[in-house]
Amino acid sequence: MIKKFLFFAAILFTFQFTVSAQNGTVKPLTIGEIRTLKSEILKEERALNIYLPQNFDKTKSYPIIYLLDGSINEDFIHVTGLVQFFNQMYSMPETIVVGIANVDRKRDFTFHTDLKDLQKDYPTTGHSDKFINFLEKELKPYIENQFKTTDTYLFGQSLGGLLATEILLKKPEMFNNYFIISPSLWWDDESLLKLAPQLLAKSNDTRKFVYISVGKGEHKVMVKDAEDLYDILKKSNKKNWKIEYKMMETDNHATILHRSLYEGLVKLFPYQEPK
Repeated sequence: MIKKFLFFAAILFTFQFTVSAQNGTVKPLTIGEIRTLKSEILKEERALNIYLPQNFDKTKSYPIIYLLDGSINEDFIHVTGLVQFFNQMYSMPETIVVGIANVDRKRDFTFHTDLKDLQKDYPTTGHSDKFINFLEKELKPYIENQFKTTDTYLFGQSLGGLLATEILLKKPEMFNNYFIISPSLWWDDESLLKLAPQLLAKSNDTRKFVYISVGKGEHKVMVKDAEDLYDILKKSNKKNWKIEYKMMETDNHATILHRSLYEGLVKLFPYQEPK
């Protein structure tokens, strides 16, 4: 009799536990918003993944990070994790991240080239001018209309780093802070790098933070070009530009972004002992 009682009690407990688990509350895990912006310049709709701080207050002003390669399955989630960590553990203020989801990054992040091999390998190439206009005339005004903003950041790696460099050299006032990771300055036989001194001579000397990094395990041309960009920027003698360079000793092109952004953010927001 006792054995039968224990047997049925065990069945009843298992049933109750199963029902309890099935009746548990489920709700979405939300870290922000997904918005769609119709671009007249690009003639297409662009998805924006927007991370909002946990204590977001629409009456407050926030820094804005514009993240190239900002799709959910690209860099958006791990970059927002870094931002949250630096807000909690370092001196970084609460910050909004605007991840710009890609449609055709080879089209959007590269400028025109006459090199036949690049035209063959990148058949849609050469429209960074339109994408820069989209950022300047549509996306930034839209975000600034939706949120109160302070400092602006641009994060870009690889071809995104090429685009970030192009903006820094041609329209530096678009952003206050530039994180240029493993930039593809080899594009068009390094023509942007060759024009850099001439372009810098025309730009204003207003406050700017520029962080450049490259992995030691990357192609030697990419390493050389990143170092050359840093040297050119330093020689421009912009007194209000803080320029940092980091060689990531253990990284290659595939692994560099997360650790490199961490190192760059430390430069801006050093760790502070709790009081």
